[in-house]
Amino acid sequence: MTRKLLIVGAAFAALSLAACGQKTDETKGAATPAEQAATPDANPAATVPTLADEAKAPDFSAKAAAGDTFEIESAKIALKRSTNADVKKFAQAMIDAHTATSQGLKAAIAASGATFTLPAALPDDLQGKLDDLNKADAKDFDKTYADDQVDAHQAALNLFQRYAQDGDNAAIKTFAAETAPKIQEHLNMAEGLKNGMK
Repeated sequence: MTRKLLIVGAAFAALSLAACGQKTDETKGAATPAEQAATPDANPAATVPTLADEAKAPDFSAKAAAGDTFEIESAKIALKRSTNADVKKFAQAMIDAHTATSQGLKAAIAASGATFTLPAALPDDLQGKLDDLNKADAKDFDKTYADDQVDAHQAALNLFQRYAQDGDNAAIKTFAAETAPKIQEHLNMAEGLKNGMK
């Protein structure tokens, strides 16, 4: 009798453990209300985990500065090459806005006490996009510019939202959090520009 009780008890324990294991698996990955509140909702891609090299202030700042430089330089090209008044208006707005965010980034770095230098040159991928924009056929120029703007602002929004959540420097995190909504506005404008060309 004791042996039967031991076997039944062992089976019951095994089933209980299995049930507990399943329950744990079912809830794994579900965000708590606090985690959901901390996750930016402007863009679903912001829920993608931050890349290790984007959570460090020098790496985030280098990517943010490169994005600003790309926006300013591509807008200058658009002002010279486009004949579309909406494209020119958008391009001028990007020069003004990204000049301001460049200054904001430098101020945040100074306020943080960090001592690193922002790169002077664009990374190869963004320089390649600028080169392609310069070479774009006149009839395709506005579409190429608008497509680039949507892609660049989506990438910037992802970068800023993730750093605002996971960054390692309080002053620069604050800058990223305050700047992300402006980038969302620019993304909406770029999408409107792109959709207006269809």
